[in-house]
Amino acid sequence: MSRPINPARPSSGFTLLELLVVILIIGLLTGIIGPRLMGQIGRSEVTTARAQIAALDKAVEAYRLDMGQYPSKEQGLRALVSPSTTPERWRGPYLKGAVPLDPWGSPYQYRMPGGGGRDFDIVSLGRDKTSGGSGDDADITN
Repeated sequence: MSRPINPARPSSGFTLLELLVVILIIGLLTGIIGPRLMGQIGRSEVTTARAQIAALDKAVEAYRLDMGQYPSKEQGLRALVSPSTTPERWRGPYLKGAVPLDPWGSPYQYRMPGGGGRDFDIVSLGRDKTSGGSGDDADITN
């Protein structure tokens, strides 16, 4: 005995066309939102590097106030966490914990003397880890 088909009763599944429309909408949203989200991640790394460089800059200035001079090129940023040649004047550590790495996993560079007439520079080489560059690959300095 076969059951008669009731044309008034709707079917309980999705049609192929409905599924394709949903997949298309998801694809469009991913294409629009994905690049913006990745751009935000890149900007947050640059913001983090700038904040860390500012903190390192302040720590170097505190070191200078105690020691009467900036750390030498040879001492570098390590002078902020361990005593130098005159430990009696050293009031550090000037950082909590070790000297941080930049957001891309590279050590910050301490350059003495700095460029443009500055006493010192603290530099992150950026995402590409090489000198120069533009955008997210640009060097970040104090």
